[in-house]
Amino acid sequence: MIRQDEDLADGLAALVALDARLGPIAAQAGVLPLRKGLQAMPGLISVMVAQQVSRASAAAIFERLAGLVDLTDAAAILALDDAQFRQAGLSRAKERTLLAIAAAVITGTLDFERVAQAEVAAALRELTAIPGIGPWTAESYLLFSLGHADVFPAGDLALQIAVADGLGLEGRPSDKALRAIAEFWSPYRSVAARLFWAYYATITRRDAAPAAMAEGFTKPTR
Repeated sequence: MIRQDEDLADGLAALVALDARLGPIAAQAGVLPLRKGLQAMPGLISVMVAQQVSRASAAAIFERLAGLVDLTDAAAILALDDAQFRQAGLSRAKERTLLAIAAAVITGTLDFERVAQAEVAAALRELTAIPGIGPWTAESYLLFSLGHADVFPAGDLALQIAVADGLGLEGRPSDKALRAIAEFWSPYRSVAARLFWAYYATITRRDAAPAAMAEGFTKPTR
């Protein structure tokens, strides 16, 4: 598990020892941010909100949503109306996903304690069974919120671009191709993901890592 900066530093050293091609990439990327995310329902919601929007937009939407409702209370989320979702800035697709998450928690289909204790494959199956939660969201939740050390969200566009640039590939790899490449970095794939997000920021001057709200987030006062 990656729970603190020392875990990340140790993992990076082991990763570079495993694949010497990553040494220059690590040198350019600099110190990797830990970005430990919120856990349980608020954590999954924060990652879901971050889909296909900028970090600033994701943070603003999440804060507005947290100002409207207790994001640990599934019943309260289900009681929100369309106007409140629009007030928070959620798209209708993300509204449906949020309601599906809350409904799954109520029925027990989604149990965050069970997810936290499960192996990666089982945790991903439980999360992606929720309508609107795909591999990218589930993998990002396991990586940032739960601290799993061997997860690589290969569907992430920034990771595809960064790996292509860093490894000198002829073109941007597909999700499937990048998963195959990342297999070599096991059991440090979460470190590799953080490395390539940091590298992407240096080559594009844009931070594209998922905007999961950080641990310690304080809910705005209503």
